[in-house]
Formats: sequence, structure tokens, C-alpha cells
Amino acid sequence: MRAFVPILVAATTLVATSALAHTPLCSCYDNGDGTVLCEGGFSDGSSASGVPIKVFDASGKVVLDGKMSENSEFEFDKPDGDYKVLFDAGPGHEIEIDGSDIVE
Repeated sequence: MRAFVPILVAATTLVATSALAHTPLCSCYDNGDGTVLCEGGFSDGSSASGVPIKVFDASGKVVLDGKMSENSEFEFDKPDGDYKVLFDAGPGHEIEIDGSDIVE
């Protein structure tokens, strides 16, 4: 039984670590030329290539629907008015960025 406790602790630590090791990351920047660049990835160093990304207008309508490039980037023309960007790597791995927070 004493040998079982360290194994249980190690297994629990591995499960907790792996659950935390895949946190999504996404930042968007106004390029100052009418375009916005978003860069994504994961806290464990994983690529965000292919991760869906959507741009919504103020009414919640999707105005742009795309995916992160092989370099984990997504560039688009800045919409007129209020907008938001959704980096959608799946349930629990979504990041929403308000357009007012995207600055040069």
C-alpha cells in the first residue's frame, strides 16, 4: 500500500499538469494600415495552425470566418464600427477579444 501512494500522487500530478498545459493564447494588433493581425498558440508551445477564428460585428453577425495560418496568424481588414474576434480552439479553449482592445 505504501508504494501505491507515490504512484497515485505522480499520476494525479501528471493529469493536473496536462490539463493546464494547453491553455489557449491569442493576441490581436492593429497594424495601423486598416488591417488587424492576430497571433495564436498554446501555453505548451503547440501551434494554433488551423484553429478557427471569427470576426463579429456589433450585432453579433459573423463578418469574417477563417482559420489560423500555418504560422498561427490571421490577418484581416479592420471592420468599420464595433467588432470582436473569437479564437475558437474548442470548448474551454475560446478567447474573445473586443475590437476596442485591439490597438497599434
